[in-house]
Amino acid sequence: MTIPSAEALVKQCIDGDISAYRLLYDRYCGAMFNTALRITANRTDAEDVLQESFTDAFMQLRSFESKATFGAWLKQIVVFKSISFLKKKKINFLELDVSTTTLVEEHETNETEIEYSVAGIKKAIGALPDGYRTVLSLYLLEGYDHGEIAEIMQVTPSTVRTQYKRGKQRLLQLLEKEDVHE
Repeated sequence: MTIPSAEALVKQCIDGDISAYRLLYDRYCGAMFNTALRITANRTDAEDVLQESFTDAFMQLRSFESKATFGAWLKQIVVFKSISFLKKKKINFLELDVSTTTLVEEHETNETEIEYSVAGIKKAIGALPDGYRTVLSLYLLEGYDHGEIAEIMQVTPSTVRTQYKRGKQRLLQLLEKEDVHE
C-alpha cells in the first residue's frame, strides 16, 4: 500500500475525507509536539499549543499553498502559537540597549572544553529563562535566523542577538555546573 504524500492528504481533507485528517495528524504530531515543547518547556502547555495548532491548520487548509511543504507550513503555525502562548503567560522578551549592556560575563565558559549528554542538554535548556530558551530553541533547533526570530517575537534583531548570546552563555554555565559529560 502506497502512503499518500502530505500534499495529497491535504487535498483529500479539502475534499472531505475525514480519515485524511487523522493521517496528517499522525504523521506530524510527534515532531510538532517536540517543537512546541522546546519553546514552552512544559508538557501540558506543549499539548495545548499542539491542539490549537492543528485546529488552526485544519481550518486553514484551503489557504495552504504548495510553495513550502505542509510540514514547514505547520511548523510555522506551531512556532507562532508557542510564542503567542508564552506572551499570553506574560513572558517578557526584554528590549535591551546593546550599547549599555555588557555581553560578556566575567567568566567565559569555553564550549569546546565540555562534552555533553543529550539528557543533560535538554535539562539545562529547560532550566533557562523563557526568553533565552525560546531564542536558543528557535535558532539552534528550529533553524530560524535572528531576523526571522525578531519578526516572530516582535522584538528588534539586536534584542534577539543579545538574548541568544546571553542564553548560550547561561546554557554553557549550567552545563558546566551540572557536569553532564557522557
